[in-house]
Amino acid sequence: MQPKQLVTQGIQVSVLQEYKEHLSTPETSKFIYAYHITIENVGESTMQLLRRHWFIQDSLGPIREVEGPGVVGQTPILKPGDKFNYDSWTEMETTIGRMYGFFTFQKDPSNELVEVAIPSFELVTSFKSN
Repeated sequence: MQPKQLVTQGIQVSVLQEYKEHLSTPETSKFIYAYHITIENVGESTMQLLRRHWFIQDSLGPIREVEGPGVVGQTPILKPGDKFNYDSWTEMETTIGRMYGFFTFQKDPSNELVEVAIPSFELVTSFKSN
């Protein structure tokens, strides 16, 4: 599977997702999805990731928002050419959903805040995609 990729303000965000069947319990409408994020500075300025803001939607409709400082407890500083990887997960009540959002970065040395888009990606159970 090819990652979803998007470049904004010199930062490339790549996402790979997978359904975690062994952690899910379909009989109680609990579906677990992992996602793997790679953030690469393809621009010319040093940037620090300050915040994340996610929109999570399953096929029942309501959108949940999750936002906060950094990612997985970190606020990495990325010089041009640097990469940062992390893994996380979400729980859904349905077999199909999607996630999207943005990271807030601070550009060095100007301290300008920029929003970097996270590409929208589908969350689908393995038995729905076959």
